[in-house]
Amino acid sequence: MIIDLPSTTTSKVNKKLVELRESGGAVALGRVLTLAIITDDGTQAEEAIAAANEASREHPCRVVLIAKGARRAAARLDAQIRVGGDAGASEVIMLRLYGPLADEGASCLVPLLLPDAPVVAWWPYETPKVPADDPIGRLAHRRITDAKSERNPVKALEHRAAVYADGDTDLAWTRLTSWRALLATALDLPPHEKVESATVTGRADSPSTTLLAAWLATALQVPVQRVRSEDGQGIVSVVLERPSGKITLDRPDGQVATLTQPGQPDRRVTLHRRSVRDCLIEELRRLDPDEIYSMTLKALPKVERRGSGTSAGRSTVKRSTRSSAKSSVASVAGKTTKTTKPSAATGAKASARAVAKSAGIARGGRRTAEPKPSRRSSAASARARGKAVENGEDAGEQS
Repeated sequence: MIIDLPSTTTSKVNKKLVELRESGGAVALGRVLTLAIITDDGTQAEEAIAAANEASREHPCRVVLIAKGARRAAARLDAQIRVGGDAGASEVIMLRLYGPLADEGASCLVPLLLPDAPVVAWWPYETPKVPADDPIGRLAHRRITDAKSERNPVKALEHRAAVYADGDTDLAWTRLTSWRALLATALDLPPHEKVESATVTGRADSPSTTLLAAWLATALQVPVQRVRSEDGQGIVSVVLERPSGKITLDRPDGQVATLTQPGQPDRRVTLHRRSVRDCLIEELRRLDPDEIYSMTLKALPKVERRGSGTSAGRSTVKRSTRSSAKSSVASVAGKTTKTTKPSAATGAKASARAVAKSAGIARGGRRTAEPKPSRRSSAASARARGKAVENGEDAGEQS
């Protein structure tokens, strides 16, 4: 059942809910929480309601969707109530706010909260800068965001870490539950060796990949690399280095993963990408602060980021080429220093000229030419030859 209430007030919405409860039975007695969804009006609102309806089958709740409309319009509140088959196991109240009322979502939400029930706020798309300081965020025991929907998911995740408060969580973290469970199970099998390092590969715009790398860094206290992948979806693979060999969890197609470890047969496990509905159901199971998520956010700076395999290889070649060139010059300089020890009078300039001469390269990359004798040296050579001739003649006469 869908009931539209155009140009209404929150008090009229409450009265209508009471009428529905009296006519249709105890509609709201079995609700365990109030789920507030904050988004813009349009198709995004319907997608969020669809996910909330599916989640309500496990967590019966009152869903209050605050859809922000055009801010240049006149102040107006349009409401819609959905119960029965159109609301799953919950009751849905849609509040479309227009004009200046679009910024008063908290004031419209308070009269519709279930008494003595926890409040969960969910921003499926655009998120306030500090969810805990948002007017609706202050009312909530739990604040759910989704870094994946941001323009720059990884930077959004780093911002979440900077403004984190107890009760904050993100669906990018919830998507890791299956990965964390499989990796923990693999480490429980013998041989029980210490992990030396880890590598997590995934799409560049995957915040879950970055969170998984940070979780491994804080849980194992080992160096972790986050490698960018151009193929696959989300997280592609995880490699744990141990003395006996590698533990590899590879999911190239986003559906089925292969777990490989020394001394064990390869195992194929279902590891599909989790939907928003599944993640929302899991988040509504607990309303206390997530300490592991908080520790993972703090470990984000520990993750070493690296480019894709191709680009990483090219950069490695470039670095090795530079280092080889530097080592060649250094070795030449060392040989020159050993064979020709410059005197104190020549100084540092003479040493530099000797290194350049021995390398055969002058400034600008041009090869050095043979040194031309100066006029003074030519005159000195002529006088020396003259003296040698005279000495030779004298020696002939004496003999």
